[in-house]
Amino acid sequence: MPAKPTSPLAGIGPYAGKIVTTIPGSAKVVALTFDGGADARGAQRIVDTLRAQGVPASFFVTGRFAEANPGLIRQFASIGPVGNHSWDHPHLPQLADALVQSQLTRTRAAISQAGGGEARPFFRFPFGESSKHSLALVNADGYLAVGWTVDSLGWQGTSGGQSAARVADRVVAAQRPGEIVLMHLGGHPTDNSTLDADALPSVISRLRAAGYSFVTLTALR
Repeated sequence: MPAKPTSPLAGIGPYAGKIVTTIPGSAKVVALTFDGGADARGAQRIVDTLRAQGVPASFFVTGRFAEANPGLIRQFASIGPVGNHSWDHPHLPQLADALVQSQLTRTRAAISQAGGGEARPFFRFPFGESSKHSLALVNADGYLAVGWTVDSLGWQGTSGGQSAARVADRVVAAQRPGEIVLMHLGGHPTDNSTLDADALPSVISRLRAAGYSFVTLTALR
């Protein structure tokens, strides 16, 4: 079992008991974050775009995703931190404490074994669902919980009325210093669209044109 942090708040600092939705401060920076759980259909294009544009980003993956995609995990780690997104994307507040601990521990190990480095201190709740108790459990295991300023809604797919243009418009419209953007690495399960991957070049160019630069979640430290 991975060693516990020396303090229950190690790596968390002022973020204990909170869901972080922005990078503090007035600097015109944006943190792009990408969740991976179901599949990886858009992931390589996202990696290629980030590298071509010289943009850092942060990633949250499930343990199952890490086990299935070690090559991608290593690429993610070369771009920015790879955080913990649970083992199999359950409704975490509904689980017993021991099961929450197992979700965290197994995923941390899988990310490390896949070449993603240390997942701590970054965690994102599956579905964005948390409770005071589940947040306390996550904090006690050395993680700060990261939410988002804006959800691109690319995961809704074309069948949900979205398009790459609408995804980009939504992200850009939410621009503000410290914006944390939620996007996804996979594709829609039925229409097979990968709107976040499609929209990413436009998101980057438009935010840059508005005077923004890009950071990873390490800016929270």
